[in-house]
Amino acid sequence: MSAANWSLLFRLTCPSASFLQTMLLSPQAERNWEDLCSVLEDVLEDQSHRQLFALELGSGTGQHVIRFAQKLPYVTWQPSDIKEESRESIKAYISATHAKTVLQPVHLDASEPWEKWAGIPRNSCDVVIAINLLKNKLIQASFPVFILCSGQMLRQNGLLITYGVYAINGTITPSCNELLDAELRKINPDWGLPDIDVLRQLAYGNGMRMERIVEMEEYYKCLIFRKF
Repeated sequence: MSAANWSLLFRLTCPSASFLQTMLLSPQAERNWEDLCSVLEDVLEDQSHRQLFALELGSGTGQHVIRFAQKLPYVTWQPSDIKEESRESIKAYISATHAKTVLQPVHLDASEPWEKWAGIPRNSCDVVIAINLLKNKLIQASFPVFILCSGQMLRQNGLLITYGVYAINGTITPSCNELLDAELRKINPDWGLPDIDVLRQLAYGNGMRMERIVEMEEYYKCLIFRKF
């Protein structure tokens, strides 16, 4: 059921429910959640016999984490976002769907040191996932911190999964991604779309090896890093 249909359903059945006012909708999240779920199911299949713990950075509306919870019941999800509006939306989706494996969202700034990551213990995560976070202006100056902290959060053999658009050895395609890169560099010449090779090196320096690049729709990619 789509997020829009969820909203309609609960307006019909629970017209006074307060959470309806805070449920945000992202068309992109509705388009890509299924492909992202397929990636998660694939990379986590060999661990589906046990309960896993996943931290989602920059959870946004909450549509992704709710979908993931429905498809991957063996994972407990910790959503997070720096924006109060987003956290309220996530809470609304949890209430609307009665999700049992999604914890209440926490305030977390992924550009800060891991000690400030909402009190989440070091080496406690089987998965850290970031969807479209690396083009966020708050993260642009903090790629090394983001990679370092993700490595600190993961257990041995845990996975860092990032989804977005990237440069490849300095090359950016198609033109729409070139425009996005140019917009970021107008703000700060040191910013821009993250380069896969740079992320690979940063990850390796922090105990993670790039295991796979999954081609997604519209030139998006999922990068899979494993902590060794």
